[in-house]
Amino acid sequence: MKLRQILINLLGNAVKFTPEGGKVALLISDISSFGDKQTLEFRVKDTGIGISEEFLPHVFDSFAQEDPLSLNKYGSSGLGLAITKNLAEMMNGSIHVESKKKEGSIFTVTLTLTKVDSSPAKDRDIDCKGMKVLVIDDDDIALSHAKLILEKEGMKVDLADSGLKGIAMAKKAHEANKPYPLILIDWKMPEMDGVETAAKIREIIGRESTILMLTAYKWDDVLDKASSVGIDSFVAKPLFVSSILEEYRSSLAKREAASAKVEKPDSLFKGKRILLAEDVEINAEIIKTILEMKEIDVDLAENGKVALEKFLSSPVHHYDGILMDLRMPEMDGLEATRRIRSCGREDASLPIIALTANAFEEDVQKSMQAGLNAHLTKPIDPERLFETLGLLLK
Repeated sequence: MKLRQILINLLGNAVKFTPEGGKVALLISDISSFGDKQTLEFRVKDTGIGISEEFLPHVFDSFAQEDPLSLNKYGSSGLGLAITKNLAEMMNGSIHVESKKKEGSIFTVTLTLTKVDSSPAKDRDIDCKGMKVLVIDDDDIALSHAKLILEKEGMKVDLADSGLKGIAMAKKAHEANKPYPLILIDWKMPEMDGVETAAKIREIIGRESTILMLTAYKWDDVLDKASSVGIDSFVAKPLFVSSILEEYRSSLAKREAASAKVEKPDSLFKGKRILLAEDVEINAEIIKTILEMKEIDVDLAENGKVALEKFLSSPVHHYDGILMDLRMPEMDGLEATRRIRSCGREDASLPIIALTANAFEEDVQKSMQAGLNAHLTKPIDPERLFETLGLLLK
């Protein structure tokens, strides 16, 4: 919703301020990707009236208008770009503008988003006939609706009007060795909510069923907790079979991908050269020791400035990757990464992995927007470190 509003605002402005015969374009670029995160750049370019150099610093201010007659001529309130900037920052993204008077403008929004399966959804990919489904919801009407739409697809539907009843039914099916492939649980229920119910069910059945949470509410605040107890995904109410099957299909694909992961052989790492930028000496020594366990050659840099200098002075393709601490004196890891990415060298796209004590979503997104490929938290987990290197190193 936020992204849609950003694009509507920018494209609306571009059309509004571009005279007849002009051009408006939306360009979307893939900046970086790792795990389930993707950083995209959205550029809205027009050949409109443009913005003067003097007014550019104020373009995102509330009620700011370069031309006082804009309200009458274009119907502009001066709030659109301020709202757009606020929306981008709410998503831990950024927005900036380039413009010349009478030549046009380019608004660029950079956002890190969660990937979804982009393959065409085909309901027939999943054989629903006879599939057992358990629906847990305290609302009788919601239960009846779920039963109606799922049975139309040939599924066998069992209903529970409370978390406790749902747990008992899931346990009974598990003990009879006839588990439910799919369990749907409403989030907001009295006595025991959906997250608590799912946690209890996972304790009994393990990972044998896909659990989807049903909700008519925004689920951002409960997402981390829900994932931690084993809820595979969310489905918005009112229910549609296509939405349920799409989330079910996506959850199955994620499980298959996870089970197919194989450990990278040590020979993959032998002889690789890693530039390690870390200002705390003891941290640098620990990480260096961990890397050398796999016969990786490590070159140390005590801050981002030194790391940049070492990279620029090295032969092309000398380093296979960089481990970059984000918080360092003289030059931090984000700035060092930006300069490496923009230096124009043939090997400027080498893997760069962020190291930081922070595990907040905002830090991960800022890392990817600066051009880092992955994000590891300190203290470094060796298994996670080598898993990440295995995915990124050629």
